[in-house]
Amino acid sequence: MPLDGGCINIVWHSIEATNQTNSGDNDLNPSRTTQGLKDFVGKTAFVTGAGNGIGRAAAKLFAARGASVAVVDLNPETGMQTVNQIQAEGGTAIFIRADVSSEEAVEAAVQQTVATFGGLHCAFNNAGFTGQYVGFHTLSLEDWNRLIAVNLTSVFLCMKHQIAHMLKAGGGSIVNTSSGAGVVGAPGMPHYTAAKHGVLGLVKVAAKEFIGQNIRVNAICPGVTDTPMLRTFAGEGTELERALVSSLPGGRMGRPEEIAEAAVWLSSDAASFVSGESMLVDAASVCR
Repeated sequence: MPLDGGCINIVWHSIEATNQTNSGDNDLNPSRTTQGLKDFVGKTAFVTGAGNGIGRAAAKLFAARGASVAVVDLNPETGMQTVNQIQAEGGTAIFIRADVSSEEAVEAAVQQTVATFGGLHCAFNNAGFTGQYVGFHTLSLEDWNRLIAVNLTSVFLCMKHQIAHMLKAGGGSIVNTSSGAGVVGAPGMPHYTAAKHGVLGLVKVAAKEFIGQNIRVNAICPGVTDTPMLRTFAGEGTELERALVSSLPGGRMGRPEEIAEAAVWLSSDAASFVSGESMLVDAASVCR
């Protein structure tokens, strides 16, 4: 990966740890930031890409604040690690293995969540991956379709079946993970940029369509975040890490727990008048 333009691209397209197959964790206790809040008691949260990174941090934060959590991921090993960590801290969680690009799998995951916990109140659709840097004119249709399926179609499928349940239940909250690349262009990432812009389009349509039915829909746009996926190519102490950090306005990467705080806040009653929002969580990396 080139250091000249690559680091700026990373800032803009935000490396979030939503890859369904990566493993690892930034082991920070979410209770350090929740300060004993229990505002999700009696509620159920559905989190995709919850096997590591931002998804794991969000699942743990929902649980720390009282929610029962459906940990949805393609990787059983990392998904169960998240469940075990939640249970070790006194929380309630189940693991559901699902390929979120499959409508059958998504529908089954939502149904299992409702059957297990009696409802679905909050959803954080976070699964995805960044793909490889590639020239616009050399991007293969196969790579385009694969990334769009996981990063955009999956969000549509999750929202479709979550909203269907929430309409019957009288409301709910959905938060989707977009990116800085959902707001600005990321050169070398046409597929990723299109997918993340598309996520914000889905948010805007659903927010307008369902606000009258007490369903709120928002998005977070994470900046560069210190996750297992990022560390696969920007290891600690490497030249790429130093170049990456030096390009960030705040001089450091975000932590998964910091991004999770935004997603969980948007899901909470504290954000009851917020819908259709695309919240940048990036320490001023993208100022629109």
